[in-house]
Amino acid sequence: MSGPIPGLGAIGSIGVLPQLSPLKPAGGEGGFSGVLSNALQQVNQLSGSSEQQIGTLLKGGNTDMSTVMIAVEKADVAFQLMMQVRNKIVSAYQDIEKMQF
Repeated sequence: MSGPIPGLGAIGSIGVLPQLSPLKPAGGEGGFSGVLSNALQQVNQLSGSSEQQIGTLLKGGNTDMSTVMIAVEKADVAFQLMMQVRNKIVSAYQDIEKMQF
């Protein structure tokens, strides 16, 4: 996992999403879309990891309940953060759409 995201406080400090710099595009892709794409990939990875750990636990594997619950909570927090960012983007788009030129 990577470090906290500046400006996100406690949510960014759990290492759910990668450290993103506003001046450098993430993953070599250009600008804002690259940052969003990278964040969505991280959320997808966390979700897949939690599903895999749940499956291992249900099959009687070598995982304990606390590890599985931590993975599920990380995936949940990452998804909630992604949804809030989406809501803010949609809201900003609607505000721009309402502007009269």
